[in-house]
Amino acid sequence: MSKMSRLHTLISVLLTTLVLLSACREQQISDDPTLRLSFSTDTLAFDTVFSTIGSSTKRMMIYNTNKNALLIRSVSHQSPYFHINLDGENREDLLHDITLNGGDSLFLFVRVNVDPQDVNSPVLIEDPLLFTVNGHTDTVLMQAYGQNVEIIRSAKGRTEYGSHFFRNTKPYLIYDTIVIGGTTLLEAGATLYMHSGANIVCYGSFKAEGTPTDPIRIQGDRTDRLFENVPYAHASGQWGGIYLYHTADMPVPAYRFCHTEILSGTIGIYCVNETPYDRPAFSMYNSRIHNHAAYGIVLQNVNDTIANSEISNCAGYCVYLQGGEHVLIHNTIAGYFGYPYTNLNIHNTSPEDVAALFVNDMSKSTAPNSLTLLNCIVTGRRDNSFVVATPLPAAFSGDVRHNYLKADTLHQAWCSNNRYAQKEDTVFRNIYYLYQEYKYYDFHLSEHSPAIGIADTLAALLLPYDRDENPRDLPADAGCYQLIVDN
Repeated sequence: MSKMSRLHTLISVLLTTLVLLSACREQQISDDPTLRLSFSTDTLAFDTVFSTIGSSTKRMMIYNTNKNALLIRSVSHQSPYFHINLDGENREDLLHDITLNGGDSLFLFVRVNVDPQDVNSPVLIEDPLLFTVNGHTDTVLMQAYGQNVEIIRSAKGRTEYGSHFFRNTKPYLIYDTIVIGGTTLLEAGATLYMHSGANIVCYGSFKAEGTPTDPIRIQGDRTDRLFENVPYAHASGQWGGIYLYHTADMPVPAYRFCHTEILSGTIGIYCVNETPYDRPAFSMYNSRIHNHAAYGIVLQNVNDTIANSEISNCAGYCVYLQGGEHVLIHNTIAGYFGYPYTNLNIHNTSPEDVAALFVNDMSKSTAPNSLTLLNCIVTGRRDNSFVVATPLPAAFSGDVRHNYLKADTLHQAWCSNNRYAQKEDTVFRNIYYLYQEYKYYDFHLSEHSPAIGIADTLAALLLPYDRDENPRDLPADAGCYQLIVDN
């Protein structure tokens, strides 16, 4: 054997010996009872989990920060609702005598399935996850809220009703598009969780009449989180929208929304009457339409009254009006959707360069427009967030007074006593989504808001309480929220 070959052989033997010695040192298991495991969290908390549906999977890390290996004698828990997978092993009867080398870690994954409960309110489910090492036990608490739901789902992908009544006894989980030929009623306190792509299509009257203590809520069905401090509820486009259609061959419907929140879909409410005649009445009070990937409210050929409501953060128009008599009093219409008002990509669409409030008076095929806009705030990312598109501005039927407007100054007889936005204005508490700081958009008034005290008194007396049920002291503030200063 040549000298070079002998040298290579010697190096190979030495390397093999070093690896074996290193492995032996790594596998040396300590029985020192003072050595403990460390965990990435002490509580593995899930958001609401729907019965029979199951949760997304949560992850945690198990660390051995000691020099020597530790032998995990057992990993155990009691509840049948939680299902764990430790470093690829999901048979819980095999989760024992696991060696964790010093300076090493393990992944642990947990998901939850909840059986239907006898009660309809959320039920707290807790289960300690026990790790036994060297005679002592470390605990990580697993925690979830189980919620019984009524599921609406069809193999056809479409569920049809003559009329339908959504009760408040337990929430609804709606997988499909629901088509209702007659009247739709939502009881105060009703909650509708909408799956991806699900819509509500109604050809008759629609009445969602919540109360201050029992509001109605319509939102996506993802109750978990994108990240620790980012709920899925903050992502737009999670479901379709509410579509209200009236055709000439149907009785004239009525639409009413009170204390109703419609959140994070593609379109909040799309209400269209195919004829300029026999216009339905649409009313909305003390409600909130927020965070939609297209439009907030679209109203065509209807006579509408919207009061004490927040319509905010839509990629397109927050409010689009075309044809009919439109009365808006004490509303906050704010369009701060997407970048640069958040640096977190939680939207599935980019914002359009459109006004927050747009009145389309250009079409000859729809009913004539009239607009009453009193004591409102209309603002947003766009310099001109309030637009009345009309061929003859001086002849337009409007009454626009005592509003805060981010818009070109309207030199028309039907506009008076409005406050127009300035660059230095701080209107709201927060127009940014700062997820690192757990701060979400907040369209309550800043203490320095130029909307304070500018409202018309007679109009304010029609709505003596704001959307939060706070008294509207005089001189009242514009928008749906009265400034409340803590003493």
